[in-house]
Amino acid sequence: MTDTVSVWGGDRLDLDAYLARIGYQGGREPTLDALRRLHARHSASIGFENVDVVLGRSIPLDLESLQTKMIDRHRGGYCYEQNLLYAAALDRFGFRVRGLGARIRMGDDRLRPVTHALLEVELGGENFLTDVGFGGSALPAPLPLRDGIEVRQGGWDFALSYETDAEVWALRTRTEDGWTDLYAFGPERRFPVDYAVFHHYISTHPRSPFIRRLVVQRPLPELRSALIGRELTRTRPDFSREVRRIAPEETPELLETEFGITLSAPDAEALIAFQERAGDAAGDTP
Repeated sequence: MTDTVSVWGGDRLDLDAYLARIGYQGGREPTLDALRRLHARHSASIGFENVDVVLGRSIPLDLESLQTKMIDRHRGGYCYEQNLLYAAALDRFGFRVRGLGARIRMGDDRLRPVTHALLEVELGGENFLTDVGFGGSALPAPLPLRDGIEVRQGGWDFALSYETDAEVWALRTRTEDGWTDLYAFGPERRFPVDYAVFHHYISTHPRSPFIRRLVVQRPLPELRSALIGRELTRTRPDFSREVRRIAPEETPELLETEFGITLSAPDAEALIAFQERAGDAAGDTP
């Protein structure tokens, strides 16, 4: 990677506030240890959510708006919001960051458009996949970009394979039914302006899974929590699950206690009303 001028805006990030938000304690040099700590703390601290999308609101992706939402207001966000804020922090630390785009697979062979934002960091002559915006199945830590690598992160298994015919990398995870593809990505470099286009489609298109039902997720090393519509699922590494339906009026408190997401009183009221109207709308999970 040969960036000479950053596109990620690290110089505009309130780094102290960001690090306090994610509970990061450690050095501020671009080391592998710092990359691992930043990834893990961000992923565990800032929940994945599409509240503004289901409420029909425009979501600005400029860094100042992202800071206000996810740092000052203790909200979460989805992949574009999460990884753009994270990229600014990596940039501020001095990491060499490249934006990438992925096609979601989730075990499905259908060819889908490029809609997912993820990041690559070059460090010490090696490239690492780092992605804090994939929701419940997200990597808990960076993954070296090596063909055939298999790693255990927390209680979860991940692998990368390079598909020569398609010239893409496939990120995989182990499920109770065996290995399944999460997404596939190529080498084409993506920029914040590209993410703005993807974001417009995902947040407005009638076929987007994110506009029909609430999706809130939090991936922890030993627990994956997901609220999809009105169904709360807690999954552990042995694939045992606790599943229960929640009433619409439970939603705001649950977002705070289970996912670390704080809603204002007007947002809480609006989300309860949406949950009452929406029921269990069908669609693909992220």
